Amino acid sequence: MIKMTDIELFRDIYNTNIKREGADKLLDFLENKSDFYTAPASTRYHGAYSGGLLRHSLNVYECLCAYLERDRVRERYGLSVSDETAATVALLHDICKVNFYQVSYRNAKNEKGQWEQVPYYTINDTLPYGHGEKSVYMLSGFIRLTRDEAMAIRWHMGFSGIEDKNTIGAALEKYPLAFALSVADMEASYFLEGEKAGIEQK
Repeated sequence: MIKMTDIELFRDIYNTNIKREGADKLLDFLENKSDFYTAPASTRYHGAYSGGLLRHSLNVYECLCAYLERDRVRERYGLSVSDETAATVALLHDICKVNFYQVSYRNAKNEKGQWEQVPYYTINDTLPYGHGEKSVYMLSGFIRLTRDEAMAIRWHMGFSGIEDKNTIGAALEKYPLAFALSVADMEASYFLEGEKAGIEQK
């Protein structure tokens, strides 16, 4: 069996699950008008390499699906999530990071002790609209999100976000999907990806 590339896997999950009006235009934007497939997920930490954002999105999808399959989550919290919602919030929670990073160069010593120019990522935010709220804003230009989906994407940073902790806590309590997505995002970031600084890493 031939293993799919990350791009093929993303397309397969997306097209299989996300059927709502505007999904085709959103996919066209991601593939032809953005750097979604080649962007990093960060400048220094998790997914700091070409394709890191795509891999992170797939990792979050995997973690979220595993979390939602746990019986205690369904029974204790009454969290029943459709396949479309799971794919939407996981694959697209970080759409705010497309067309956001750019490559720059700095001097650094190589293994031989010689100075050379090495590439690194910097931020070029042309739409300074926050993080989770920026993803919701961008997605709303293509597809209609349910309130649960919008809240999950908006608050997916959980308590690592910079907002007032009481506000974050209230959001996670009122919208269990937001809590689930934040757990999946942290699991993917810290356990599956870790600190992979360096533009050339795969």
